[in-house]
Amino acid sequence: MKAVTGIPVLDEVVEEFPESKTLTYWIDPEVEGNAFAMQTIYTNLERGFKCAYVTVTISPESVISEFEEFGWEVKEFENFEIVDLYSSYVGFPSKCKYNANPINLEEVEVLMKKVLEKFDIVFLPASSIIDVCGEEALRCIKDWCSLAKSIGKRVVLSFVAWPYSKEVKDGIIEISNALVKVGGIHHRVILGYYYGLVKADWKNVKSRAILFKLVRPGGVRAYIPKILVTGPYNAGKSSFVHAISNRAVSVDRLGTTVALDHGHLEYKGFSIDLFGTPGQERFDPILRMLGKEALGVILVVDSTKPETFPRAKQMLESVTHFGLPYVVAANKQDLPNALPPEEIKRRMVLPNDVPVIPISAVKGEGVYKVIDALLDLLIWREGEDELEI
Repeated sequence: MKAVTGIPVLDEVVEEFPESKTLTYWIDPEVEGNAFAMQTIYTNLERGFKCAYVTVTISPESVISEFEEFGWEVKEFENFEIVDLYSSYVGFPSKCKYNANPINLEEVEVLMKKVLEKFDIVFLPASSIIDVCGEEALRCIKDWCSLAKSIGKRVVLSFVAWPYSKEVKDGIIEISNALVKVGGIHHRVILGYYYGLVKADWKNVKSRAILFKLVRPGGVRAYIPKILVTGPYNAGKSSFVHAISNRAVSVDRLGTTVALDHGHLEYKGFSIDLFGTPGQERFDPILRMLGKEALGVILVVDSTKPETFPRAKQMLESVTHFGLPYVVAANKQDLPNALPPEEIKRRMVLPNDVPVIPISAVKGEGVYKVIDALLDLLIWREGEDELEI
């Protein structure tokens, strides 16, 4: 049985969450990042692992409610326990089997030894423990992670990066076998949120950040706010958008799209917004503007009309001059005179590494292979844009 992080894309990079490892979510203070640890715990509960969740600053009942907000019914799992370091701290009797007063670190250390021996994966809110117990609690956290390593258990830490001392921050980095930064994109206000792998000592990988949003219910979703679907008139752009989205909207006049198609897709942990452009030449002035905001491009071509390929190439050049990754959807492959993808690539003089995917948008055939091909170009690649803490 293999443990995983439960976070979209991240699991594809690190492949697993091995025994004896500590995974830390390093969270900027302005970001709602606790869902990352919760999602890791819930995912592994579903896989059959025994998981414990330590709470210090909120009640066990509130912990359950937070899980339920995301649709995660942890009460249904017999292999889940809350370790209550909150109730005694605020003067209430605890209803939890595992509980202690965090002010008494010796009592907590005895309790945590029992918990680590009992459970496969233990969540620790590192910054909350330090806030309540003082920076000397860092030594305890180090000891618990060291014990987990020695007995083959896994620890999930959340660390909200308040202005702690350099010693505390360096100590968290030191004990973390894997470190995932969860942050915000700023321009006077927060424009978006991202996460990215900083390190994982069991895999030789580097990564760039990926955008995310929190979905209730649902949890962490990798977020691609704009994929542009473009191509010549009547190539099948609207059919493509409608084939992969049950929330697609088109503005048509006499059967022709005269404004942006818009569709939304939840797929493989991604939340994706798609925008299809009109194909008529009179709309060309807006193509460059649309390309500035896109993260990737799907070029839809009519496989039966090679005379439209120069126009398709022209449109592609208009929206990809910013270096946007793109794939080509070779539509209408269900028709007898459709050119094969290899011939389309040759006639359009496309680079060898550009995917040309055969599809029939009206039948919904091959459309998700196009999304898969573009996601392969968008998600983390080794050696790109290494994050720093």
